[in-house]
Amino acid sequence: MSIQQPAVFLQSLFQHAVDSVSAARCLPAALPAPPAGRTVVIGAGKAAAAMAQVVEQHWQGELSGVVVTRYGHGAACERIRVVEAAHPVPDAAGEQAAQDILSAVSGLSADDLVLCLISGGGSALLALPAPGIQLQDKQQINRALLRSGATIHEMNCVRKHLSAIKGGRLALACAPAKVVTLLISDVPGDDPDIIASGPTLPDATSCADALAILGKYAITVAPHVREHLESGRGETPWPDDVRFAGHQTRIVATAAMALEAAAAFAKAAGIPAHILSDGIEGEARDIGKMHGALALEVARKGQPFTAPCLILSGGETTVTVRGNGRGGRNAEFLLSFAHTVQGNPRIWALACDTDGIDGSEDNAGAVCGPDTLAQAADAGLSARVMLDNNDAYHFFQSVNALITTGPTRTNVNDFRAILVL
Repeated sequence: MSIQQPAVFLQSLFQHAVDSVSAARCLPAALPAPPAGRTVVIGAGKAAAAMAQVVEQHWQGELSGVVVTRYGHGAACERIRVVEAAHPVPDAAGEQAAQDILSAVSGLSADDLVLCLISGGGSALLALPAPGIQLQDKQQINRALLRSGATIHEMNCVRKHLSAIKGGRLALACAPAKVVTLLISDVPGDDPDIIASGPTLPDATSCADALAILGKYAITVAPHVREHLESGRGETPWPDDVRFAGHQTRIVATAAMALEAAAAFAKAAGIPAHILSDGIEGEARDIGKMHGALALEVARKGQPFTAPCLILSGGETTVTVRGNGRGGRNAEFLLSFAHTVQGNPRIWALACDTDGIDGSEDNAGAVCGPDTLAQAADAGLSARVMLDNNDAYHFFQSVNALITTGPTRTNVNDFRAILVL
């Protein structure tokens, strides 16, 4: 590999960033001391099985438990049961897994420890509707939220108040055992109570907040769902709730860590790196256009950075779906970026999801270079038309530019790298 092969360099950079936030790399040092009593491991998220596997490899003493992860994201465990379920729209397997997790933490004593392994994706995977709410209700609302352009903070606010296990309720079910929550963060700002809808963390949002979000995005819900929120039955335990005293929370991997690892990788290759932010949010196409404008400024005017350089950013963009094409937020970002830079001969870029799955597709994201638009045009494709149809997947597939890693079993959200030579 060399910078003479910019696309290869960017893919190696991405792999290095993902490796830096793997459970194997980040989790062992964060494990607590064994308790006097039992240790029960529970968890949910795209990294949950990999995290459970690491716990088994490093834990001294008795161990049992159950974790739920996305289909295809499992890992071999001997003492901790791994369940796979649907994401991003929950299914019956996720509902049953949530019930099994509640059963696993029932009847514990004050001498026992619950080790909770949480990562992005856990909110959909840990699907136990509140009394009076059905799984079908949550599926319908999830689909609507995913298409609406709502932020992860907004989506998880709604999810918490329709759940029997999120928003701190799982921690209360563990009483009187001590709860230690270890998190791989996939949310901008790394707020622990937002990651996977905070099943073991108290919650500062309310049913009124959830109703306001549904109204903001004109999401229609069934009358019994609205009544559940309006009545206040969906309220979550607040941050001052004394029942959380003595519990511990540790974030073991973040987007910032992945970006810093990528920056070090680039500098070792002789390329100065600049991290814009690890918490960028907004419409993917708008963020793509902004990044494109910045790359052009560097390429044409040498400001605010001097080429050659690498520009990095992370966070979680959103897509308001208006067309009927395919593609996750990273591919949409990159298509908007490519349309903005219009084949500038000095610019290459990569945008991928660190979990290896761009939305609900089979690719992590894509890569583009100076000849991407021309190659697509030769295939009869217009970047503008494809973007208007939310069809970034087929655009990059047509030029063999999709990046397919398979599940990485970690998740610190979007990873964007722009190389200006």
